[in-house]
Amino acid sequence: MKASTFVVKVLIVGTILVVIQMVLGSVITTSVAIPKNALPWFLLSTLLVAAVVIVLGMRSDWPSPLRALALAAIPAVITLNNYLEGIIFLTGSGIDWRKEILRTCLLNAIAFPVWMILFRKTESEAGSHYSPLAKPVGEKIWRFAVADLAYPVLYFVAGTIVFPYIRDFYATQTLPPFVELLSVQLFIRGPILVAVCLVMTRMLGLPRLAGAGAVGLILSILNGIAPLIIPSGVFPDAVRWAHLYETSISNFVFGAFVAWVWSKPEGAAQLASKAA
Repeated sequence: MKASTFVVKVLIVGTILVVIQMVLGSVITTSVAIPKNALPWFLLSTLLVAAVVIVLGMRSDWPSPLRALALAAIPAVITLNNYLEGIIFLTGSGIDWRKEILRTCLLNAIAFPVWMILFRKTESEAGSHYSPLAKPVGEKIWRFAVADLAYPVLYFVAGTIVFPYIRDFYATQTLPPFVELLSVQLFIRGPILVAVCLVMTRMLGLPRLAGAGAVGLILSILNGIAPLIIPSGVFPDAVRWAHLYETSISNFVFGAFVAWVWSKPEGAAQLASKAA
């Protein structure tokens, strides 16, 4: 795809997402004050999400309904997964989480038929990518367990590094016990993100190293940069930027690791293509 074509597609998808969000925002209002300088960052964030949608949509070989479902579900699931984290940590934020959840679900439900129209592919083009799930049951179990265990490790390592910069802010919140926090990351958020990374790995259909880099970058955007680049009425700027660095880097490493663990080794992939 030419760079100019990609930019045009990103602008079209970004405009669609902005319009949907503005309409929903006027109907389902937020309970938190929005900073005056948020608009340009909101637009940039939306364009980043649009770029991800374009890349996944153009790379995927799935038929239109399944592809559109994945394009709507991936941002929704990641956002809802982050809301779980917010519900645990931001106890004094004043956020009405029911409204946030409803707005997110409606946004992606409305986007689904739009993605159906924009990303159409004939049946003859579908089904050519390698599936990371095309493995024996035993391999699936150990690979999933290793990928899942990596999430809380990266989560706590990254959190420890930035903790001096966010300590004062979280002193105003009621934090859960460590065991409860670990359980949420290991048994809920981690498995959800592993599943999301597997879906993206399958949609991209790239060689092992390139696929790992692409999945890491996309997860970094959707789960770190895009949500945290927007000025917030909840996070002071210093805390927001600390979290942005923390989550963007740790999510890149995690996404790349998951894709690498589940992808076919380069040598095996080359042998399979020669045999075909």
